Amino acid sequence: MSGMGNNISIISLGGNAILRRGERGTVEEQFRNADACMAEVAGMLASGRKVVITHGNGPIVGNIVIRGECAGNTIPPMPLYYSDADSEGGIGFMIQQTLYNRLMMIREVKEVVTIITQVVVDADDPAFTHPTKPIGPYYREEEAEVLRKERGWTLVGQAGGYRRVVPSPRPKRVIEKDVIQRLALEGVVVIAAGGGGVPVVETSEGMLRGIDAVIDKDLTTSVLATEIGAENIVILTDVERVYLKFGKAEQKGIGHVTLRDIRRFHEEGHFPPGSMGPKIEAAIRFLEAGGRRVVITLPERMGAALEGRAGTTIIPGQGHLTA
Repeated sequence: MSGMGNNISIISLGGNAILRRGERGTVEEQFRNADACMAEVAGMLASGRKVVITHGNGPIVGNIVIRGECAGNTIPPMPLYYSDADSEGGIGFMIQQTLYNRLMMIREVKEVVTIITQVVVDADDPAFTHPTKPIGPYYREEEAEVLRKERGWTLVGQAGGYRRVVPSPRPKRVIEKDVIQRLALEGVVVIAAGGGGVPVVETSEGMLRGIDAVIDKDLTTSVLATEIGAENIVILTDVERVYLKFGKAEQKGIGHVTLRDIRRFHEEGHFPPGSMGPKIEAAIRFLEAGGRRVVITLPERMGAALEGRAGTTIIPGQGHLTA
């Protein structure tokens, strides 16, 4: 791991924290949600930490795709990887501006920049024949059936309805990792790898080309954190902490847990692939590569979670679970 001990923390912001379930998805709603998240991040920066921000794009990139399809008779179609870049720029701009304004409020001078990030994947990844990544809005069962027939989409049932799923290959490396690390070490707040980054494949000559997919942003965050030598990952999501037997009468929240135990819980099937599973897998990979700590919580609980008073904290070692 390059740069271990550099005091860099990566904050991984879930796409549903920007576009929340039940909202219409207006720009005003998205800015309001981003602002609430950045109020917490600004406080973290004021404590002297170096921060890189990653974010999801699941609901938003799906809406971008739908927008293009609705205008299909007027404008040329846009590949999914181009929509990924579009969402990276738009969401990055919202985070960049709201964080800048929050830092101005507390008179904390920091430069904030968004980097459109390319992430190398394998063109032969099995994900391309077995799509699993949900994007876009929820549909009723009868709507889902029409979309399957008319557009050839793959849709899966989730809590709340049916959603379109697209390929989600595993990230191998981040092309812009060196400049991200350099800027972060200089104290610049870097927004990168949005939506898992733009998936690209390498030709035999080392050239890059985009490929249609949406990479899981937590897995990319783990790869990036390892590549730049980050000490901590903070995963902000739509639940206060990680739970065992989530949604069941006997569900149990996890406060502090070691890598050994979280790996065992993962193998026992406590964390579903479409929700908490990728977050836990990302945490395991990061800690196995030498990372120091992963925190999982709600955006508004981030400060308390970093002090060990909320959320779930995962650390290396052989200790015991605490609730």
